[in-house]
Amino acid sequence: MATASTNDLKNGMVLDLEGQLWTVIWFQHHKPGKGNTVVRSKLKHVLTGKVVDRTFNSDTKVETASVDRREMQYLYHDGENFVFMDTDTYDQLNISDEVVGDAKNYLLENGIATVALHEGNPLFIDMPTSVELEITYTEPGLQGDRSTGGTKPATVETGLQIQVPLFITTGERVKVDTRDGSYLGRV
Repeated sequence: MATASTNDLKNGMVLDLEGQLWTVIWFQHHKPGKGNTVVRSKLKHVLTGKVVDRTFNSDTKVETASVDRREMQYLYHDGENFVFMDTDTYDQLNISDEVVGDAKNYLLENGIATVALHEGNPLFIDMPTSVELEITYTEPGLQGDRSTGGTKPATVETGLQIQVPLFITTGERVKVDTRDGSYLGRV
């Protein structure tokens, strides 16, 4: 395992703390009036998604985990696993539903996603910030109906239900934010 100083922390870096993998999502160097400089950080557990605050003394050595991020093409869901293909080697990789998580709401067959691997084991799926999806069903919007704040529910081709403006109709392609499932606009 490689080690790094807490002064070298970067967002997205993966640390191996006591045998568990944590991703740095935020950090700040802090110099109190008295005492030594410390590094405050927010760490996200790679497998569970739990976020914790952790403070390190400045210049403390921490172990970093080597995480290989690869572009992979999503092929299909076989009932139990999602099957991805490495676009460089053409090797296929089965990834469980738990690892894919909410990314399944945005995966289309033959779509590209970034798969993070540690020692050959898939850790998580990184999706682009937005994807284009087709509306498969939505009620017709009635002009002047503003009791719902100008939005209505719509189902996209992956089965995810999102809120869209009243003028969107079935069959249209829309851009959806993969971080929170919100409507971004027409394509």
